[in-house]
Amino acid sequence: MMSNVVALKHTESESLPAEKSQAEAAAEPAQTEAAAPAATGYRRAQAPEWGLTLLRRGIPMLVGIVLSIGLWALVAKQAGNLPGPAKTWESAKVVFAHPFYRNGPNDQGIGWNVLNSLSRVGIGFGMAALIGIPLGFALGRFRVLGDMAAPVIGILRPVSPLAWLPIGLLVFKAANPAAIWVIFISSIWPMVLNTATGVQRIPQDYLNVAHVLNLSEWKVFTKILFPSVLPHVLTGVRLSIGVAWLVIVAAEMLTGGVGIGFWVWDEWNNLNVEHIIIAIFVVGIIGLALEQMLLLLASRFRSE
Repeated sequence: MMSNVVALKHTESESLPAEKSQAEAAAEPAQTEAAAPAATGYRRAQAPEWGLTLLRRGIPMLVGIVLSIGLWALVAKQAGNLPGPAKTWESAKVVFAHPFYRNGPNDQGIGWNVLNSLSRVGIGFGMAALIGIPLGFALGRFRVLGDMAAPVIGILRPVSPLAWLPIGLLVFKAANPAAIWVIFISSIWPMVLNTATGVQRIPQDYLNVAHVLNLSEWKVFTKILFPSVLPHVLTGVRLSIGVAWLVIVAAEMLTGGVGIGFWVWDEWNNLNVEHIIIAIFVVGIIGLALEQMLLLLASRFRSE
Protein backbone atom coordinates (compact mmCIF):
# COMPACT_ATOMS: atom_id res chain seq x y z
CA MET A 1 0.00 0.00 0.00
CA MET A 2 2.72 2.47 0.97
CA SER A 3 4.64 1.61 -2.16
CA ASN A 4 1.59 2.44 -4.31
CA VAL A 5 1.18 5.85 -2.63
CA VAL A 6 4.86 6.68 -3.09
CA ALA A 7 4.69 5.66 -6.73
CA LEU A 8 1.58 7.82 -7.27
CA LYS A 9 3.25 10.86 -5.72
CA HIS A 10 6.34 10.28 -7.78
CA THR A 11 4.21 10.09 -10.96
CA GLU A 12 2.38 13.36 -10.10
CA SER A 13 5.68 15.16 -9.40
CA GLU A 14 7.04 14.10 -12.79
CA SER A 15 3.92 15.32 -14.61
CA LEU A 16 4.01 18.85 -13.05
CA PRO A 17 6.96 20.18 -15.13
CA ALA A 18 5.25 19.04 -18.30
CA GLU A 19 2.03 20.79 -17.30
CA LYS A 20 3.95 23.97 -16.38
CA SER A 21 5.86 23.93 -19.63
CA GLN A 22 2.59 23.64 -21.54
CA ALA A 23 1.13 26.54 -19.58
CA GLU A 24 4.22 28.66 -20.16
CA ALA A 25 4.16 27.81 -23.85
CA ALA A 26 0.52 28.88 -24.01
CA ALA A 27 1.29 32.10 -22.13
CA GLU A 28 4.26 33.14 -24.34
CA PRO A 29 2.19 34.19 -27.39
CA ALA A 30 -0.10 36.17 -25.12
CA GLN A 31 2.88 37.94 -23.57
CA THR A 32 4.33 38.63 -27.02
CA GLU A 33 1.01 40.05 -28.23
CA ALA A 34 0.75 42.17 -25.10
CA ALA A 35 4.31 43.48 -25.57
CA ALA A 36 3.69 44.45 -29.20
CA PRO A 37 1.10 47.16 -28.45
CA ALA A 38 3.36 48.44 -25.69
CA ALA A 39 6.30 48.79 -28.10
CA THR A 40 4.05 50.39 -30.70
CA GLY A 41 2.78 52.79 -28.10
CA TYR A 42 6.37 53.65 -27.19
CA ARG A 43 7.20 54.42 -30.82
CA ARG A 44 4.05 56.48 -31.12
CA ALA A 45 5.01 58.32 -27.98
CA GLN A 46 8.44 59.06 -29.43
CA ALA A 47 7.11 60.25 -32.81
CA PRO A 48 5.98 63.72 -31.65
CA GLU A 49 9.56 64.52 -30.60
CA TRP A 50 10.38 65.16 -34.28
CA GLY A 51 7.56 67.63 -34.41
CA LEU A 52 8.74 69.28 -31.22
CA THR A 53 12.28 69.58 -32.56
CA LEU A 54 10.97 71.10 -35.77
CA LEU A 55 8.79 73.44 -33.77
CA ARG A 56 11.67 74.54 -31.55
CA ARG A 57 13.80 75.36 -34.59
CA GLY A 58 11.00 76.70 -36.76
CA ILE A 59 9.57 79.20 -34.31
CA PRO A 60 12.83 81.17 -33.82
CA MET A 61 13.37 81.25 -37.59
CA LEU A 62 9.81 82.48 -38.15
CA VAL A 63 10.20 85.09 -35.43
CA GLY A 64 13.46 86.28 -37.02
CA ILE A 65 11.80 86.64 -40.43
CA VAL A 66 8.82 88.52 -38.99
CA LEU A 67 11.08 90.87 -37.03
CA SER A 68 13.22 91.54 -40.12
CA ILE A 69 10.14 92.37 -42.21
CA GLY A 70 8.83 94.59 -39.44
CA LEU A 71 12.16 96.43 -39.20
CA TRP A 72 12.20 96.81 -42.98
CA ALA A 73 8.69 98.27 -42.94
CA LEU A 74 9.66 100.67 -40.16
CA VAL A 75 12.79 101.88 -41.95
CA ALA A 76 10.86 102.25 -45.22
CA LYS A 77 8.21 104.34 -43.47
CA GLN A 78 10.82 106.62 -41.92
CA ALA A 79 12.93 106.95 -45.10
CA GLY A 80 10.01 107.68 -47.39
CA ASN A 81 11.77 106.79 -50.67
CA LEU A 82 12.53 103.15 -49.75
CA PRO A 83 9.83 100.67 -50.85
CA GLY A 84 8.28 98.68 -48.04
CA PRO A 85 7.47 94.95 -47.97
CA ALA A 86 3.93 95.37 -49.33
CA LYS A 87 4.99 97.47 -52.32
CA THR A 88 7.90 95.16 -53.07
CA TRP A 89 5.62 92.13 -52.92
CA GLU A 90 3.25 93.64 -55.46
CA SER A 91 6.19 94.33 -57.81
CA ALA A 92 7.50 90.79 -57.29
CA LYS A 93 4.20 89.31 -58.43
CA VAL A 94 4.50 91.27 -61.67
CA VAL A 95 8.18 90.35 -62.17
CA PHE A 96 7.67 86.63 -61.63
CA ALA A 97 4.45 86.47 -63.62
CA HIS A 98 6.53 86.54 -66.85
CA PRO A 99 10.16 85.78 -65.89
CA PHE A 100 11.21 84.67 -69.40
CA TYR A 101 9.90 87.43 -71.65
CA ARG A 102 12.12 88.98 -74.34
CA ASN A 103 11.60 92.48 -75.74
CA GLY A 104 15.11 92.94 -77.08
CA PRO A 105 18.75 92.15 -76.28
CA ASN A 106 18.80 94.33 -73.16
CA ASP A 107 15.17 93.94 -72.08
CA GLN A 108 14.66 90.39 -70.84
CA GLY A 109 12.91 88.80 -67.89
CA ILE A 110 14.61 88.04 -64.59
CA GLY A 111 14.67 84.32 -65.45
CA TRP A 112 16.95 84.86 -68.45
CA ASN A 113 19.19 87.15 -66.39
CA VAL A 114 19.57 84.54 -63.64
CA LEU A 115 20.30 81.75 -66.15
CA ASN A 116 22.97 83.84 -67.88
CA SER A 117 24.62 84.64 -64.56
CA LEU A 118 24.56 80.99 -63.51
CA SER A 119 26.12 79.94 -66.82
CA ARG A 120 29.01 82.41 -66.34
CA VAL A 121 29.49 81.21 -62.77
CA GLY A 122 29.42 77.58 -63.90
CA ILE A 123 32.09 78.13 -66.55
CA GLY A 124 34.41 80.24 -64.38
CA PHE A 125 33.95 78.05 -61.31
CA GLY A 126 34.43 74.85 -63.33
CA MET A 127 37.70 76.13 -64.79
CA ALA A 128 38.88 77.14 -61.33
CA ALA A 129 38.10 73.66 -59.98
CA LEU A 130 39.86 71.90 -62.86
CA ILE A 131 43.03 73.91 -62.25
CA GLY A 132 42.85 74.77 -58.55
CA ILE A 133 42.27 71.31 -57.05
CA PRO A 134 45.15 69.53 -58.86
CA LEU A 135 47.36 72.55 -58.17
CA GLY A 136 46.51 72.32 -54.48
CA PHE A 137 47.45 68.62 -54.44
CA ALA A 138 50.78 69.40 -56.10
CA LEU A 139 51.61 72.30 -53.76
CA GLY A 140 50.76 70.23 -50.69
CA ARG A 141 52.53 67.10 -51.87
CA PHE A 142 55.82 68.68 -52.93
CA ARG A 143 57.28 71.19 -50.50
CA VAL A 144 59.50 72.84 -53.12
CA LEU A 145 56.47 73.75 -55.23
CA GLY A 146 54.63 74.98 -52.16
CA ASP A 147 57.50 77.23 -51.16
CA MET A 148 57.76 78.60 -54.69
CA ALA A 149 54.03 79.39 -54.95
CA ALA A 150 53.58 80.77 -51.42
CA PRO A 151 54.70 84.37 -52.12
CA VAL A 152 52.76 84.53 -55.40
CA ILE A 153 49.54 83.32 -53.78
CA GLY A 154 50.12 85.58 -50.79
CA ILE A 155 50.28 88.63 -53.09
CA LEU A 156 47.48 87.77 -55.51
CA ARG A 157 44.88 86.30 -53.15
CA PRO A 158 43.96 89.55 -51.29
CA VAL A 159 43.46 91.50 -54.54
CA SER A 160 39.88 92.70 -55.00
CA PRO A 161 38.02 90.72 -57.69
CA LEU A 162 37.04 93.86 -59.60
CA ALA A 163 40.69 94.83 -59.92
CA TRP A 164 41.06 91.86 -62.30
CA LEU A 165 38.26 93.07 -64.58
CA PRO A 166 40.34 95.60 -66.60
CA ILE A 167 42.96 92.89 -67.20
CA GLY A 168 40.24 90.61 -68.54
CA LEU A 169 38.82 93.31 -70.80
CA LEU A 170 42.30 94.10 -72.08
CA VAL A 171 43.19 90.48 -72.82
CA PHE A 172 39.86 89.10 -74.07
CA LYS A 173 38.46 92.34 -75.55
CA ALA A 174 34.90 91.27 -74.69
CA ALA A 175 32.67 91.64 -71.64
CA ASN A 176 31.47 88.04 -71.29
CA PRO A 177 34.90 86.31 -71.15
CA ALA A 178 36.16 89.11 -68.93
CA ALA A 179 33.40 88.39 -66.40
CA ILE A 180 34.22 84.66 -66.53
CA TRP A 181 37.90 85.52 -65.99
CA VAL A 182 37.03 87.50 -62.85
CA ILE A 183 35.04 84.56 -61.48
CA PHE A 184 37.88 82.16 -62.26
CA ILE A 185 40.64 84.21 -60.63
CA SER A 186 38.52 84.99 -57.57
CA SER A 187 37.25 81.48 -56.85
CA ILE A 188 40.45 79.51 -57.46
CA TRP A 189 42.25 80.50 -54.25
CA PRO A 190 40.00 78.79 -51.65
CA MET A 191 40.27 75.50 -53.55
CA VAL A 192 44.06 75.73 -53.91
CA LEU A 193 44.68 76.64 -50.28
CA ASN A 194 42.22 74.20 -48.70
CA THR A 195 43.42 71.30 -50.84
CA ALA A 196 47.09 72.05 -50.11
CA THR A 197 46.35 72.31 -46.39
CA GLY A 198 44.55 68.96 -46.42
CA VAL A 199 47.49 67.26 -48.12
CA GLN A 200 49.95 68.74 -45.62
CA ARG A 201 47.88 67.46 -42.67
CA ILE A 202 48.04 63.81 -43.77
CA PRO A 203 50.00 61.85 -41.12
CA GLN A 204 53.55 61.16 -42.26
CA ASP A 205 53.17 57.53 -41.17
CA TYR A 206 50.74 56.94 -44.06
CA LEU A 207 53.28 58.20 -46.56
CA ASN A 208 56.07 56.20 -44.90
CA VAL A 209 54.04 52.99 -45.28
CA ALA A 210 53.42 53.86 -48.93
CA HIS A 211 57.17 54.34 -49.40
CA VAL A 212 57.94 51.00 -47.73
CA LEU A 213 55.39 49.25 -49.94
CA ASN A 214 56.95 51.00 -52.96
CA LEU A 215 53.59 52.36 -54.13
CA SER A 216 53.49 54.44 -57.28
CA GLU A 217 52.56 58.11 -57.11
CA TRP A 218 49.19 57.29 -58.66
CA LYS A 219 48.51 54.66 -55.95
CA VAL A 220 49.53 57.15 -53.26
CA PHE A 221 47.09 59.67 -54.72
CA THR A 222 44.12 57.32 -55.12
CA LYS A 223 44.56 55.27 -51.94
CA ILE A 224 45.92 57.84 -49.45
CA LEU A 225 45.82 61.45 -50.61
CA PHE A 226 42.40 61.73 -52.21
CA PRO A 227 40.32 59.96 -49.50
CA SER A 228 42.07 61.89 -46.73
CA VAL A 229 41.92 65.29 -48.43
CA LEU A 230 38.35 65.04 -49.76
CA PRO A 231 36.73 66.93 -46.81
CA HIS A 232 39.18 69.82 -47.28
CA VAL A 233 38.52 69.83 -51.03
CA LEU A 234 34.77 70.04 -50.48
CA THR A 235 35.24 72.89 -48.01
CA GLY A 236 37.28 74.80 -50.59
CA VAL A 237 34.64 74.14 -53.25
CA ARG A 238 31.88 75.44 -50.98
CA LEU A 239 33.80 78.61 -50.20
CA SER A 240 34.66 79.11 -53.87
CA ILE A 241 31.07 78.87 -55.11
CA GLY A 242 30.08 81.55 -52.60
CA VAL A 243 32.85 83.83 -53.85
CA ALA A 244 31.94 83.16 -57.50
CA TRP A 245 28.27 84.00 -56.99
CA LEU A 246 29.22 87.09 -55.02
CA VAL A 247 31.59 88.35 -57.71
CA ILE A 248 29.32 87.84 -60.72
CA VAL A 249 26.86 90.53 -59.61
CA ALA A 250 29.57 93.19 -59.34
CA ALA A 251 31.26 92.09 -62.57
CA GLU A 252 28.03 92.22 -64.56
CA MET A 253 27.24 95.67 -63.25
CA LEU A 254 30.38 96.92 -64.98
CA THR A 255 30.39 94.75 -68.10
CA GLY A 256 26.70 94.92 -69.03
CA GLY A 257 24.87 92.39 -71.15
CA VAL A 258 22.30 89.96 -69.78
CA GLY A 259 22.72 88.93 -66.15
CA ILE A 260 21.37 89.56 -62.69
CA GLY A 261 24.06 92.17 -62.00
CA PHE A 262 23.27 94.09 -65.18
CA TRP A 263 19.55 93.81 -64.34
CA VAL A 264 20.19 95.46 -60.96
CA TRP A 265 22.16 98.29 -62.58
CA ASP A 266 19.55 98.77 -65.30
CA GLU A 267 16.74 98.96 -62.75
CA TRP A 268 18.75 101.52 -60.79
CA ASN A 269 19.05 103.65 -63.92
CA ASN A 270 15.27 103.39 -64.26
CA LEU A 271 14.87 104.31 -60.54
CA ASN A 272 12.94 101.08 -59.96
CA VAL A 273 14.07 100.37 -56.41
CA GLU A 274 11.49 97.62 -55.88
CA HIS A 275 13.18 95.50 -58.55
CA ILE A 276 16.57 96.08 -56.94
CA ILE A 277 15.25 94.71 -53.64
CA ILE A 278 13.74 91.75 -55.51
CA ALA A 279 17.12 91.08 -57.13
CA ILE A 280 18.81 91.17 -53.72
CA PHE A 281 16.46 88.47 -52.45
CA VAL A 282 16.94 86.40 -55.63
CA VAL A 283 20.73 86.58 -55.35
CA GLY A 284 20.60 85.61 -51.67
CA ILE A 285 18.24 82.68 -52.19
CA ILE A 286 20.24 81.27 -55.11
CA GLY A 287 23.49 81.64 -53.16
CA LEU A 288 21.95 79.83 -50.19
CA ALA A 289 20.65 77.06 -52.46
CA LEU A 290 24.08 76.55 -54.05
CA GLU A 291 25.74 76.34 -50.64
CA GLN A 292 23.16 73.88 -49.30
CA MET A 293 23.60 71.67 -52.36
CA LEU A 294 27.33 71.50 -51.76
CA LEU A 295 26.81 70.82 -48.05
CA LEU A 296 24.51 67.93 -48.97
CA LEU A 297 27.12 66.61 -51.40
CA ALA A 298 29.82 66.86 -48.74
CA SER A 299 27.68 65.00 -46.19
CA ARG A 300 27.05 62.18 -48.66
CA PHE A 301 30.77 61.81 -49.37
CA ARG A 302 31.55 61.74 -45.63
CA SER A 303 28.87 59.11 -44.99
CA GLU A 304 30.35 56.88 -47.70
